[in-house]
Amino acid sequence: MIKRMLIMLLVVGLVLGAVFGFIAFKNKMIKQYLAEHGHPPQTVSTATARYEEWRSSLRAVGTLKAVRGVDLGSEVGGVVAAVHFKQGEDVAEGAPLLELRMQDELARMQALKAAAELARITLERDRAQLQAKAVSQQTLDSDIANLAQANANILGQQALLDKKLIRAPFAGRLGVRQVDVGQYLQIGSPFVTLQALDSLYLDFSLPQQVLGNLRVGQPVTVHADAFPGQDFPGEIAVIDPKVDIGSRNLQVRAVLKNPGRKLLPGMYASVDIEVGQPQRHLTLPNAAIAYNPYGALVYRVDRQGKDDKGQPQPVAHETFIVLGETRGDQVAVEKGLKEGDEIVTAGQTKLRNGTALAINNSVQPSNDPAPVLREE
Repeated sequence: MIKRMLIMLLVVGLVLGAVFGFIAFKNKMIKQYLAEHGHPPQTVSTATARYEEWRSSLRAVGTLKAVRGVDLGSEVGGVVAAVHFKQGEDVAEGAPLLELRMQDELARMQALKAAAELARITLERDRAQLQAKAVSQQTLDSDIANLAQANANILGQQALLDKKLIRAPFAGRLGVRQVDVGQYLQIGSPFVTLQALDSLYLDFSLPQQVLGNLRVGQPVTVHADAFPGQDFPGEIAVIDPKVDIGSRNLQVRAVLKNPGRKLLPGMYASVDIEVGQPQRHLTLPNAAIAYNPYGALVYRVDRQGKDDKGQPQPVAHETFIVLGETRGDQVAVEKGLKEGDEIVTAGQTKLRNGTALAINNSVQPSNDPAPVLREE
């Protein structure tokens, strides 16, 4: 009985020894493999910290307005007799646009001219009779006044006739026609818009606190969503001498050239006004910044590292930094880095202090201080 017990214990001991021996051997082989191969390098992209000059700027949104633009109407009412323009065309100053029916006014003009001619004949006859003492000086004075009044009536009627033919007050581009031949046009009713598009105003508001940074003639840069990536330079033309008491904002008007007549009155546009002196900042792409409970940090590339075989191997070095202001896709670094430091810009989430790196800069995050939204 004892012999069987000993044999059983011996078998159990051998089995357990084999199991524990296998586990120990496996752990040893795993440690050996990790020691030989380590963690594979993590693929990242990098950028170099560099100094750039930033200049403080003011930004606002305003409305474009033609330097010369008007909705044309008539000073007198009447039936439209003829339309002399095409919608959307460019016209010269003084070009005839719209003609109202004027037969009644022309007939009235003939009657006034006849009355003026009679007044002239009467004056000449009475002037001759005055020399013969046949009429008094009072009669002659009355004749002179009657002729002057008749001529004035002709001038008044001619002015009315001129108002029946409406001309372009300045050169520009016409809009959509709003009347047709035979339609009665009321006094002051607009029949077409005329806009000179070579130069435009941009009206915008700024808080009163920035008044000291503004001056007439100061350069501005205008941007319109309709033309992404294109700058329209201009300058401040007028600074309103009064601050709005409701909003405490200051009305400002800039004037800008409109090459190609791309911009149109009524569009909204943004304006940038540079103020102050340029300041040098050490900058990085915003994408390079990571955060943890202790603050902002970046992973600086340490190229003095070596792999387990003694070969050069860039590694990540966790570095805490102090951030400054931002501009577009860039951020200023106040403390923690120096110019020329190589910083990881993509792939930070898989890094820790000392992680081996494989650098691939074929794709880079945006690093534009003034990015513009582009439509595909």
